[in-house]
Amino acid sequence: MFIKIRKNCGIYMEHNGLEQRHLVPVTSNFLINLNHVAEVSFYTIKESKTRFDLEHHELTVPVNTRVIHVQMSYLFGSYKESVRGSKGRLVDRCYYKLYFMPEEMGQYDALREQIENLVLNQ
Repeated sequence: MFIKIRKNCGIYMEHNGLEQRHLVPVTSNFLINLNHVAEVSFYTIKESKTRFDLEHHELTVPVNTRVIHVQMSYLFGSYKESVRGSKGRLVDRCYYKLYFMPEEMGQYDALREQIENLVLNQ
């Protein structure tokens, strides 16, 4: 099953393909395959945070911004063969954080409802 993220001026995204603490606006529709998701969490920002856009301008993430954090399965990760000089393997799983600004209208609720309908022990 897929969930569709629709382009919207009130939604920003962070993922591990970006520099840390950088957000990008969602400017086109895209799909996330829920069959490849290992973990999903929902939370609300309790204090304002400073992030940056791609041109390193400051963005303030306001209080009451809602977040859907999607952690992909281990198949969708990057591997490092040595960690701090020792033998071993470190898996960095892909993730997506979708920030729904307080003025965003309704897509957060619709996505959360669709994801929670797939949960068996509600």
